Amino acid sequence: MKVLILTHGSRGDVQPFAALARALRAAGHHVVIGLPDSMTTLVETRGVDVVRFSDIAAKLVNYPEFQEMAESNFRGLRGKKTALALRPKYVGIIAEALDDLAKAGQQGAGADLVVHNVSLPGHEVAELLGVPALPVGLQPFWVPTRAFPEGRFPCRVPSLMNRATYIWARVMLAYYEGSSVRDWRNETLRLPYRWNHRNYLRGRGGPAVGMLHGFSRHVLPRQLDYPPWVHTTGFWTLPAGSGWSPPQSLSEFLSAGEPPVYIGFGSNIGPNAARTGVVVAEAVRRAKVRAVVATGWGAITAGARDDQLYYVDQVPHDWLLPQMAAVVHQCGGTISAAVVAGRPQVVCPFGFSDMPYYASRMHALGVAPPPLPQRSLTAADLGDAISRAVSDRDMAGRAQELGRLSRAEGGAAAAVDVIETIT
Repeated sequence: MKVLILTHGSRGDVQPFAALARALRAAGHHVVIGLPDSMTTLVETRGVDVVRFSDIAAKLVNYPEFQEMAESNFRGLRGKKTALALRPKYVGIIAEALDDLAKAGQQGAGADLVVHNVSLPGHEVAELLGVPALPVGLQPFWVPTRAFPEGRFPCRVPSLMNRATYIWARVMLAYYEGSSVRDWRNETLRLPYRWNHRNYLRGRGGPAVGMLHGFSRHVLPRQLDYPPWVHTTGFWTLPAGSGWSPPQSLSEFLSAGEPPVYIGFGSNIGPNAARTGVVVAEAVRRAKVRAVVATGWGAITAGARDDQLYYVDQVPHDWLLPQMAAVVHQCGGTISAAVVAGRPQVVCPFGFSDMPYYASRMHALGVAPPPLPQRSLTAADLGDAISRAVSDRDMAGRAQELGRLSRAEGGAAAAVDVIETIT
């Protein structure tokens, strides 16, 4: 079977699809994956054909409006002005992504299936190729359920209205895309008009299509009522490559004392990375722990290394996090590795996307202290939360059990099993 995979965005958006590509290749399937050019090393050595996309996420996060959005989540009058200012820039970014998808459709000719991030119109490419499409949700925002409201919905609602809040996902897509996808479908793909073509939960004939969830059901409330065509397979994690080895200085730091804490805020660009770096360093000293601090794309400015602090750009999470005493993160793409590693967490979400939702779930599951939003992060609060995470035995036990349950789900391998049954 030939599978065309389409993804875009930051590393947290891309790496799960690289893990799926690797699992499909290991099962003997031909895989073509379109992903940002800077991340092709995730799959190039694994026998997977690559379509290089532009690095649109790197452009987007450098816009001041995007950084403001990350901080405020469009709250208040200032937030609404930010949303208006960001939209035209986002439309330009979308145009680049659509060009990439069209190019991938050409190189994916002969595919039997298109697997795509649900936020991308990959089902339009599948329609062009005349094959089924299988959308992937990396967050629990896309399929309505009575169990909980859509995670980004801007206000509280009675539980009876939970299902209705999921229209928000489509409203947000429609607002930022405008007419871009419709025009691209008509002018570039030259597909005929079809009512409701952007509905990712409907196929060309109208019935519900399959949906893959690349996250663990154990991080969600228990009263789930997903339809049978939704497959929640567990987190798709990507092991470090066989040729990778840690820097000697990092190995020496890890072996020089008690297990350190990991601190990293992923592919986010904070509004004041220098201040965040100071807060992180002071919190580590207050908590009297050692820490490996990942600077990522720029949410944290590195300081000087010493006996307590070791700075890195990035290190494979599957190798590093199980060795940590606790994991301090933003609840973006790192959530999968933190859960699977079975370590206590300190959650410091930015104000957008899945981060606040996952942060609240980690606390509700008892594997993290109360969330510390980035907009109000202080050294005192962060230091106290780290101290609790590394010393609370009950929290450690719950984190270990959550890790065990999530690892048992199968992840990307379970997703391959689903794909093989529907094609």
